[in-house]
Amino acid sequence: MKVDARQAGRLLSAPGALRAILLHGEDTGLIRERAADAVRAAAGTLDDPFRVATLSRDAHERLEEEVTALSLTGGRRVVWVRDATDALVAPLKRALGKPGDTLVVLEGPGLVSRSKLRAQVEAMPDGASIACYPEEGRALEAQVSQMLGANKVRIDPDALVWLCSRLGADRAATRGEVEKLVLYAGGAGDGEGSITLEDAMACTGDAAGASLDDAAFAATAGDRAGADLAIERTLAEGSSPIAVARALSGHLHRLRLARLVMEESGQGAQDAMRALRPPVFFKRTQAFAQALSLWSAAGLLRAAEQTQALELACKQTGSPDLVLCKRHLAVIVGQAQASRGVRH
Repeated sequence: MKVDARQAGRLLSAPGALRAILLHGEDTGLIRERAADAVRAAAGTLDDPFRVATLSRDAHERLEEEVTALSLTGGRRVVWVRDATDALVAPLKRALGKPGDTLVVLEGPGLVSRSKLRAQVEAMPDGASIACYPEEGRALEAQVSQMLGANKVRIDPDALVWLCSRLGADRAATRGEVEKLVLYAGGAGDGEGSITLEDAMACTGDAAGASLDDAAFAATAGDRAGADLAIERTLAEGSSPIAVARALSGHLHRLRLARLVMEESGQGAQDAMRALRPPVFFKRTQAFAQALSLWSAAGLLRAAEQTQALELACKQTGSPDLVLCKRHLAVIVGQAQASRGVRH
């Protein structure tokens, strides 16, 4: 059966009579975190060699053997399979066709929508298939608030918005940034900590998503050399073209908000930037102001629509997403450079 994302947490905390749980999607950090939750819920631990068998890709041939093995210390066994592929369809069917209650947890980040393994688990009455995609918008804000709240740390609304605009598309990276904030605020102790916008900026600084921001700011400011360097760096650091598109979309949206203020009220760039919430990071005000001088609100809207089209194109199976991403950034740079003197 397919499991809705809103029900995933409840199911993973109590897998009950399920025999197989398949976690797939784009967010590898979320896949690993949810897999660990399922293993812990069924076996009570992640590292008991008698109850938990972890199979890497080069050990997939041991699946049937591990599923049918008995727990020497009692309790339910779990077989945790990394990098699951369609090659496991037949072994999984044979293994689960035999009596037992062993739970098989499969991590399949590379499985496509037509995957035979996905179809198999989704058709099982005692199987669950859970899609794991990057959280964004209010869902990401809610998740960050929940992580901080679990450690007795409160975050101001403007700090939360700013922080989530800096986070990437991977749950593991998000959790790492949240853990830094918890330490900074002194959370998880007897008292309660709090995070203001200034605290978030001081702690997170320019590290989380810095290269993504560098690429977006340089491109809209017409800085071809800076944009080329930043996009190569951010892709080399592991950011996906989809993450680049989302960072650029967010930046274009904020530019357009400020540009609308300038065009409708006649305010200057500095006043328009100060009106944004959260405010522009002080190290980037010059590039932001440069972009405002090159773009009109209408031009920014067209660029945002083009960037949304880029994200959709990158999500297509087999698309040359790296090439599309680099080409799109070059187009944005070209549009900004063409605007020098006359905004488009």
